Amino acid sequence: MLKVSIITVCYNSSETIESTIQSVLEQDYQNIEYIIVDGKSTDTTLQIIDKYKPEITKIISEKDDGIYYAINKGIGIATGDIIAVLHADDFYSNPQVISKVVKKIEEENADTIYGDLQYVDREDTSFVKRNWKSGEYKDGLFLKGWMPPHPTFFVRKTCYEKYGKFNTILRSAADYELMLRFLHKYKCSTSYIPEVLVKMRIGGKSNVSLLNRIKANREDKKAWFMNGLKPGIFTLFLKPLSKLRQFF
Repeated sequence: MLKVSIITVCYNSSETIESTIQSVLEQDYQNIEYIIVDGKSTDTTLQIIDKYKPEITKIISEKDDGIYYAINKGIGIATGDIIAVLHADDFYSNPQVISKVVKKIEEENADTIYGDLQYVDREDTSFVKRNWKSGEYKDGLFLKGWMPPHPTFFVRKTCYEKYGKFNTILRSAADYELMLRFLHKYKCSTSYIPEVLVKMRIGGKSNVSLLNRIKANREDKKAWFMNGLKPGIFTLFLKPLSKLRQFF
């Protein structure tokens, strides 16, 4: 059986971390390595994690320089054939997610797998606010503003070994840059599972303000040029525009 390493990065996530952990531990796939990287939380996050300590493969709690540093730390110690990142605001939609991912990656002999994501209410997670339906990937879609939802992006460890981990120069677009690098630049093979794999709570810092959109747009542009790539004339405009259909 392929081993799947799931990495959860958290900091002061006491409100949501338990459901994240439970969604991993409820998976029916047997060969899972679960790694939690905590940024030295000061609330009750560590006490909650400790409740599940016997079922968690590795727990790290120390100060770091941000979320992407923490993810890279998790990737560095992961021993799985496939690596996934599940944030502390996210949870798997059902107990069969990992089984389906492994089956698909074996059937397609793919380097990466992705699916759909739902944004849900922070308090009432049964209330769906946005639907992110990714669709099948075709070469060149990144030029049209396309990207898959990163929490649903499962990657063979060999891709990280060949093409690198998250670029910590970027503060908000490191996940976009990584997927752009893997899929568009280096042509890692991928396959799509047309169903919701992950649910993400909406809340916290807004990502839709004009100022944040301008900052994100600058980082998106930087992601292209740091890879020696040139976006299309409308690529950076189409990327946020494509998200509008998630509301309908």
